[in-house]
Amino acid sequence: SVKVLGALEDGGLVERDPRLIFVPGHGDVVQALELGVPTMQPGEVSFFLAAFPYAYGRPGSREPDVPPEAPLLFEVTLLEVRDGPDPQPLPPAVRLRLGSQRRDRGNFHFARADFAAALRSYRLSLRALDGPYTAPPGPEEEEELREQRVKCLNNCAAAELKLGRAEEALAACEAALRINPDNGRALLRRGQLLAEQGRDAEAALVLRRALELDPANKVIHTELSRLAKRQSPPSNT
Repeated sequence: SVKVLGALEDGGLVERDPRLIFVPGHGDVVQALELGVPTMQPGEVSFFLAAFPYAYGRPGSREPDVPPEAPLLFEVTLLEVRDGPDPQPLPPAVRLRLGSQRRDRGNFHFARADFAAALRSYRLSLRALDGPYTAPPGPEEEEELREQRVKCLNNCAAAELKLGRAEEALAACEAALRINPDNGRALLRRGQLLAEQGRDAEAALVLRRALELDPANKVIHTELSRLAKRQSPPSNT
């Protein structure tokens, strides 16, 4: 837990948080804090001058409002250090909140094209959702846990594809479909990936199932048409 102020070179304050709580290594904060805060002692006040790769990167940020390639000066007070939540048994509602927060952080990284950081956050979200409970989840909580896991796995697949790792993306899709065999997003992406591997018969089966669930989806129609053309015998003319 830290108190943090962040300012631009001209002195403009862009960040103020009287109690920011994060786990180092989880990608929840800029790298200047990830790297600097673990070197501090409780009660210590430190100043970190962060070049833009250790702040909000080349694109900057809209919230907080940070210009592109802007260095930042952080004033940080370390308030408290305690164990992270993951190893502890937690109520299902807390697990759901942690999972959602980490998935949102992954979406933040994904939107900034930092796909490796996004993937790390999505995996941390899955870890939070799968951690031990203080009591078994109720039916509604169990359903929400399943939905969040599927969302995270689909997001993992998207990030893996951006990183050029098709096999890992396919594995994430298949994991999502083991939880929910009728998830349209996972079916479509799995069908596309199978088609890219030349496994046309399998791809067609998967895409037809996706089309049953979403008959108006133009992307699925396009993918099936492409497969049909590839599988049709050549003309004699």
